[in-house]
Amino acid sequence: MSHKAGFVSIIGKPNVGKSTLMNALVGEKLSIITPKAQTTRHRILGIVNEDEYQIVFSDTPGIIKPLYGLQDSMMSAVSGALSDADLILFVTDIFEKHDENDVLEKIINTTIPMVVLLNKIDNATQEQVDEKFAYWQEKLNPKHIYAISALHKYNLEGILPMILENIPEHPAYYDKEELTDRSQRFFVSEIIREKIFFNYKKEIPYSTEVIVTAFKEEESKGGPMVRITAEIIVERDSQKNILIGTGGAMLKKVGMEARKDIETFLESKVFLETFVKVIPDWRSKKNYLKSFGYDS
Repeated sequence: MSHKAGFVSIIGKPNVGKSTLMNALVGEKLSIITPKAQTTRHRILGIVNEDEYQIVFSDTPGIIKPLYGLQDSMMSAVSGALSDADLILFVTDIFEKHDENDVLEKIINTTIPMVVLLNKIDNATQEQVDEKFAYWQEKLNPKHIYAISALHKYNLEGILPMILENIPEHPAYYDKEELTDRSQRFFVSEIIREKIFFNYKKEIPYSTEVIVTAFKEEESKGGPMVRITAEIIVERDSQKNILIGTGGAMLKKVGMEARKDIETFLESKVFLETFVKVIPDWRSKKNYLKSFGYDS
């Protein structure tokens, strides 16, 4: 009985719906999804396991021109995802108004089979879809073009069979029980970071990193419980004050929203403590980026 296994990299500009697409295809909430651009900072693998195949999806940070160390690291995650892929899913927003040349630079000369996904078509006219279809056909000459809505799971059913046609026969790369290569701690920190993206404006979310410093499973009167301590790192005292809010109200709100989602994710009661710490200019400091898991 032959078994197929392969790597599928989801790439595109920030905020085109890559994480939403991956979560729809994997069926688990693995990548943080917010309305703000550039929320995915790491390459996150989502694994689809069946008896006869294993598909390893990479959700990658949105492609941008890097301005500081953190973004350099994010772009090297993209390059890594491109170098070992069996198939590239290039996601583009049907209403994309921005220049996509920086994405095209990375993929135009690739020999890896490519599929273009025109996302967010739920608000588009047939004419707009046809126009973009023709544009990408000429520009990239991909194997396939799909018009989809990842959010509404529209027109996704053909994607899985198409992926299976394009990945090689190979034994599984990961244990069949695994859904991702990331630890529970990683997802806990991503859930907290997601809440920060939802609750704060301007530069706060982009200047923030979340580190889970303690993660302990214990028995309590009401059954099993996970006790979690997280540090929220910011770059300036003024950001720390905004994050905490008057009388600690904002931080409490973030903590409460995050705890609910973490409980759902871990399927356990959770006690969550959060602290805010200032590390000036951490996004440009190599030693901090490395210790926070950004290897460039």
